[in-house]
Amino acid sequence: MGRQRPPKDAAPEPDSAAKGPVAGKYQTDTGMAELVPDGDNPNGWLLLLNGVQSSHVDLADPLRLDFEYMRWIMALVQDRWGPGEKLRTLNLGGAACSMPRYLVAAYPNSRNVVVEIDGKLASYVRDWFELPRAPLLKIRVGEAREVTESLTEASRDLVIRDVFAGSKTPHALTTAEFTGAAKKVLAADGVYILNCGDSPALTVARREAATVAAAFAYTAIIADPPMLKGRRSGNIIIAGSDAPLGVGGGLPRVLLGGAMPAQLWDDAKVRQFGLSALVLTDTEAE
Repeated sequence: MGRQRPPKDAAPEPDSAAKGPVAGKYQTDTGMAELVPDGDNPNGWLLLLNGVQSSHVDLADPLRLDFEYMRWIMALVQDRWGPGEKLRTLNLGGAACSMPRYLVAAYPNSRNVVVEIDGKLASYVRDWFELPRAPLLKIRVGEAREVTESLTEASRDLVIRDVFAGSKTPHALTTAEFTGAAKKVLAADGVYILNCGDSPALTVARREAATVAAAFAYTAIIADPPMLKGRRSGNIIIAGSDAPLGVGGGLPRVLLGGAMPAQLWDDAKVRQFGLSALVLTDTEAE
């Protein structure tokens, strides 16, 4: 997950002894975090990691997600599971824990584990945002692949991969071998969801789609039309499961009703999208 180490002349961090967020820059184990107040929301905070927008948190409302791709992921989750479900989730990539906070609020019986490589950042985030404690939300400091491969088979219902080093997901978290490890920890009807960042060429997204399609019986993609047409850079959500995804018609309506309307591609469209792409493997260079 390799965020870059901070330069030796990194800015000194503000006083972080007190609980609660304080605007400023903070040196972490893997770089620099910056907290910026949301000018439109007195309870909102934006977290940047090494200069890249990473998370947004509303202290008063954990069910508010400002990042559109996070809303798409949660829409897919809520299409599969009702609010009373005892959902067991693994969240790879913590940052401000926006989605795990949402899952705790939306699924009071859930148990959520977050894997974050940066221990100092994890400590800051707990203090800044008063995160729920274990067993509702547990932060495990470690590398995402190593932790995933160490987990018990069929011990999770949902695995979400939202890990970036700069603008890219580390290669080791995109391959068929890693996807197989994620599938192994899922229950029979579990869902693997990944956030893929890509350019208009969509080369990465096609390969990720092919990799997920090779591992799971059913796939789905969620993104806005300009992204799917290769007109801009951004996020594409790819999901895999051995049980059908997005059936019943409710999810497409939810996605079209968002601030940034998105499309849901079914399994046939996803497989066609990735048809010409090679499955990602550990043996190729990153």
